[in-house]
Amino acid sequence: MSENNANTTDPLLGRKSSKFTRSVSHAYDELQSFRSYLRWMCVDQSNIWVTCLSWFMFILFAVVVPAISHFVLACSTCDSKHKRPYDSVVQLSLSSVATLSFVCLSKFIRKYGLRRFLFLDKLCDESETVRKGYTDQLNWSLKLLSIFVLPCFVAESAYKIWWYASGASQIPFLGNVILSDTVACIMELCSWLYRTTIIFLVCVLFHLICHLQILRLQDFAQVFQVDSDVESVLSEHLRIKRHLRIISHRYRAFVLWALILATGSQFASLLITTKSGAVVDVYRAGELALCSITLVTGLLIILRSATKITHKAQSVTSLAAKWHICATLDTFDSTEGETPRTPTANGITDDEEGDDAGDEEDELDNSKLIPAYAYSTISFQKRQALVNYFENNRAGITVYGFTLDRSTLHSIFGVELALVLWLLGKTVGIS
Repeated sequence: MSENNANTTDPLLGRKSSKFTRSVSHAYDELQSFRSYLRWMCVDQSNIWVTCLSWFMFILFAVVVPAISHFVLACSTCDSKHKRPYDSVVQLSLSSVATLSFVCLSKFIRKYGLRRFLFLDKLCDESETVRKGYTDQLNWSLKLLSIFVLPCFVAESAYKIWWYASGASQIPFLGNVILSDTVACIMELCSWLYRTTIIFLVCVLFHLICHLQILRLQDFAQVFQVDSDVESVLSEHLRIKRHLRIISHRYRAFVLWALILATGSQFASLLITTKSGAVVDVYRAGELALCSITLVTGLLIILRSATKITHKAQSVTSLAAKWHICATLDTFDSTEGETPRTPTANGITDDEEGDDAGDEEDELDNSKLIPAYAYSTISFQKRQALVNYFENNRAGITVYGFTLDRSTLHSIFGVELALVLWLLGKTVGIS
């Protein structure tokens, strides 16, 4: 069989692609639903024709329709409930973040291909547990995307239908008022759906990639439960750290600009709604509140995913230190002729069997003792060197060298949540 034919018949997870080439995909594999979704969203850029269609749809729904909605369909002569004084902030905020998401996603897919971008070409080196867990998360991702998009779209649809049905717009640009309002309402809803879906799609893909690394870290933690040599442990950790560095490098511009644009949108909303004479209620500022919720939710998906994987990666240091001390104690007990305490099947002493920590303990950083197996095969110096390596090489997701950890998430979350709750308190009475 020729090499080309072999490439087209290799299983999805069976062969790693070249470092500098896009990974070959099949027409029918685990990514079939993702490809169909990208084509439906007109984000697929596999050839020149679909690329032109993709950019046309982006310009139409992210630039043209919002501009027409703001400059042509704005009802300046309407009653107080139908005026849209904050529409400029809404349109600019959604379009700017949607533009950032579309450009980044197009670059990722065009440069790496979908399989390589989602690290599917690397799964051949992983365990069956990691492959199965990642496949399940891959199938769940589109459902997760719908969970975030549909509530926003339903709320926006209710507002737009009410706005047009109550006679806010009287621009018969198609010769008929009802037909004109129907077309305008549908185009605005399609624009809103397109932009929010693009924003959440990039966030969910980042969450998916981070989930793979979490599965790998959980699988990596098992090396401390068996008789492992230091060289293999170090090699596997270096491989995980390299993948985290790749993710950080690919997403750092998107994360930084998403944070800047989302925070800028919140401050712009704060300034425009607190100026003298501003009237803020659910009719005038409802879209502004919904836009703020959308952007902050997408931002928190990214930050929480990055923070979680950083926490898991740093928990390895605690696990390695516990592994080292348990092995050291077992070695001294054996040397002094004492009978070491035998851990139970759960790796804890007998007086702790009745305590159930539930979800309060992390699976990598918990209070359970590590059972001793054949630690005598690993010298104290090697174990100590490995622990020192973990302490001085903390892995995680970074943005231009700045680690995204829990303290960062808490700070950003406090600022963003305060701004959103203030706006919701002004519109729908939530404070």
